[in-house]
Amino acid sequence: MSDTSSNVPQQQLPSEELQSQPMPVINLGHLSLDPTSRCRVVDDIARACRDLGYFQVINHGISQSVMDDAIEAATDFFNLPSETKEEYASDDLQQPVRYDTSSKDGISMSRAFLKHYAHPLCDWLQYWPQQPPIYREYMAKYAVEVRGVALKLMEAILEGLGLDTEYMHVKFDEGLQLLSVNCYPKVSEGDTTIGLAAHSDYGLLTILLTSCRGLEVVDRSSNSWKVVQKLPHALHVHIGDHMEVLSNGRIKTVVHRAVLNPREERISIASIHGFALHEKVSSAKELVDEKNPPKYKESSFNDFLEHLTANLDNRQRNFLETLECKGHI
Repeated sequence: MSDTSSNVPQQQLPSEELQSQPMPVINLGHLSLDPTSRCRVVDDIARACRDLGYFQVINHGISQSVMDDAIEAATDFFNLPSETKEEYASDDLQQPVRYDTSSKDGISMSRAFLKHYAHPLCDWLQYWPQQPPIYREYMAKYAVEVRGVALKLMEAILEGLGLDTEYMHVKFDEGLQLLSVNCYPKVSEGDTTIGLAAHSDYGLLTILLTSCRGLEVVDRSSNSWKVVQKLPHALHVHIGDHMEVLSNGRIKTVVHRAVLNPREERISIASIHGFALHEKVSSAKELVDEKNPPKYKESSFNDFLEHLTANLDNRQRNFLETLECKGHI
């Protein structure tokens, strides 16, 4: 995750005083209907990506039971004894599974998290926690299904950019999936506590499943924080830094944060999708010409991890900013 503290609104109002942010709610089931319906959905996704950098999806094909099971598995993991969870603790960002309660990334304020790779599942499942007993089964089923949603979305986003839907198909199909499973504690009524400070997501696309409200986004038009409402059976979608690079700036990443919920503990499962670990992302050649030269240098997910490791004490430095070609942003 890229820290963006120098580019976000400074006010820290309680969530109850913030304005709720209306957002597009897109019916993904219409992508598979007639060409006219598909075109309409692709246009809606393109507009949301261009204007906001986020949207919600319904009729995405993942059953409520699979989503509930994933939340249950995450909750049960965080309820395990500390010594059991600490078996996965590591300062090495390259570890396939990593648990922590206070991150050195400069944005984690009050959360516990478990991060692990999920694709190809057969390569990574062996590293996942064996406790609680349901964890591997429930989280694996969700991981596979949410990746299917991500592939549909990325195809539609590329189509909305005017790129061939087969564009970089192999790179997407063989790409990376990282699950960031988070637990935010309940906060005392009246307190204003940030669980995860303002940041943008690395990778191409993030799909977020959450147990209750607590997500806020920056509204670009007013440069202010807006509360994201939790809709039944909906998944929240964020555009990541690498999608901004791939689109050569036509799509912008979204700055967001997590606030603690005064009523209940909050679980969120962020499924982050991108190219393979060492695969470079650059601006699509079809979106580059004399009037629109490349605005970003190419980079990989591994480059991001190395940047994060090298800049643990420099928390103001945004990874995406390091990729900008001077004079074009």
